[in-house]
Amino acid sequence: MKTVFITGASSGIGWATAIKCAQEKNRVLICARRSDRLKKLSEELKQKYQADVHYFSLDVSKKSEVEEKIKNLPENWQEIDVLVNNAGLALGLESIDKGAADDWETMIDVNVKGLLYVTQAVVKGMLERKKGQIINIGSISGRETYPGGSVYCATKHAVRALTEGMKKDWHGTPIRISEVNPGFAQTEFSLVRFKQDEKRADSVYQNTKPLLAEDIADAIYYCLSRPEHIDIREVFITSTAQSSTTMIDRSN
Repeated sequence: MKTVFITGASSGIGWATAIKCAQEKNRVLICARRSDRLKKLSEELKQKYQADVHYFSLDVSKKSEVEEKIKNLPENWQEIDVLVNNAGLALGLESIDKGAADDWETMIDVNVKGLLYVTQAVVKGMLERKKGQIINIGSISGRETYPGGSVYCATKHAVRALTEGMKKDWHGTPIRISEVNPGFAQTEFSLVRFKQDEKRADSVYQNTKPLLAEDIADAIYYCLSRPEHIDIREVFITSTAQSSTTMIDRSN
């Protein structure tokens, strides 16, 4: 049994990962900005799986809030075995000349700074205990870009660099570092990107079979359930229909 801390757990990959961890009898620590959804998820995990769950609201982009809330976790939740840095988002699909600076700042604040803030707050305890694992959720967009996605892609390129850097920073320690890079997946990702335009978001997934959040959760759980001497450094996963960020078979 491990204590698994999942950020951005109010929907999508984070939600599915919490369920997977609870199914496998792990203790689940979850956070996100939407506490109402976390409450619902917590109740589901307790009722269906008799899971030990603790949730709290957190905006990972606010450094002082991250430090305060992680420092003041209940004593029996202080020892985190696995951190899943899942919180992240994309906003807009405009070229740089037409993009909104507010959207850029939000993506950088959440996808990059938020990952750094949470990691720094959690890894100190892991280093003291000489045990722990960090799983960063990247994207295939961390390897290639696409029109209108330059800033989002840049943040995921940053996640890739940070993941590599973490492994080197803590070389010689037992801390394991993994990166899971999903491709095209059907979650609330497009709904957030297009600012709750459901019609536009739904059109993204038409005539093809994308990955599901549960598929990514399975990959995350594979990484965290390996024996201590195994470090799955990177997982790169797409649907069969996808060959690149922009090449998606829609003949179905």
